[in-house]
Amino acid sequence: MRKFVNKRAASLQPSGIRKFFDIVQSMEGAISLGVGEPDFVTPWNVRDAAIRSLRRGYTQYTGNRGLPELRNLISQYLVKRFGIDYPAERIIVTVGASEAIDLTIRAVCDEGDEILIPEPSYVSYYPAVCLSGGVPVPLSCRAEDGFAVTPELIEKAVTARTKAIILPYPNNPTGAVMTEEQLREIAPVIEKYDLLVISDEIYAELTYTCKHCSVAAIGKMRERTVYIGGFSKAFAMTGWRVGFVCAPAEIDEAMLKIHQYTILCAPQMSQRAAICALKEGFEDDFSTVAEMREEYRKRGNFLAGALERLGLQCARPKGAFYLFVSVESTGMDGETFANKLLKNQKVAVVPGGAFGNAGKYFVRASYATGMQQLAEAVNRIEKFLGK
Repeated sequence: MRKFVNKRAASLQPSGIRKFFDIVQSMEGAISLGVGEPDFVTPWNVRDAAIRSLRRGYTQYTGNRGLPELRNLISQYLVKRFGIDYPAERIIVTVGASEAIDLTIRAVCDEGDEILIPEPSYVSYYPAVCLSGGVPVPLSCRAEDGFAVTPELIEKAVTARTKAIILPYPNNPTGAVMTEEQLREIAPVIEKYDLLVISDEIYAELTYTCKHCSVAAIGKMRERTVYIGGFSKAFAMTGWRVGFVCAPAEIDEAMLKIHQYTILCAPQMSQRAAICALKEGFEDDFSTVAEMREEYRKRGNFLAGALERLGLQCARPKGAFYLFVSVESTGMDGETFANKLLKNQKVAVVPGGAFGNAGKYFVRASYATGMQQLAEAVNRIEKFLGK
């Protein structure tokens, strides 16, 4: 049946993250530092809002863009938290930030268009560009630069076919952030080459060393930025699948058409839960988010310190809930290290190569799990290194 399979789909590699997740699911006694999913349960009031919506019979489709109340709240949230003003009529509620990424790339990418993608970064960007007929162009970010995009990286990679650059900060898998100063340094280069910015800020609420700054808040960058956000990480709502995307008018119109024909709308129950999450957040100044952020900060510092004492190099966490750990000192690459650690000590980490060639000698460890499990994982890693 191979002749019926789309050639672009057939050429895609399976997700390196899901591979290890699937193994762990069937391995008794395993500890997963692999999948980036909060271990916090969605707050009860948010869950209750969804239950009440079901009892009231709110089970129909919503408008394609999503519930007006939710879009208005998202617009207010972006102004309050990050100082960026996207009107509600240019916001599309999506099935997670993942749909927003796919929508954006399909809406802007023509055959042969080049899209600049920082490495290491989230595994979905490359496939989305390839499936749209585009050409992903890696920007090999360096650990010594804090895995940030620099003006020099952009200058070196741009060609006449370059259309857009993806800025995924705070970053998965490195935990890197880009400060306002760093964003101001790259903004003139982006404007010089008339590039669109696709800014994936799903971890915007999870920064530890500085206040998050959106590229859309820099000068006139909002006019050329597609902003992607969602509820999965900061609000512990991964399974609810609610994201959103904000874009300049012409791109917004193209995305809405694709969304209409492929998804129609995000589930109403999830949208009503998201309304509750934002309303409660405004009322208590997002204290629940702050509590989760502080807990992640403590866990990240604990894990980083413990791994450093074992001789593994990694930067202290700046954002998201990941450590990008160099394993080069062990004489192994990330793939070998991850497979042996899982087999010998039942601890799952993700090989850094899953996030691009720049991650070959790294592994990603997520600290979105309890302190007890993190401590046990460290003990097992110490035994593994001792062997």
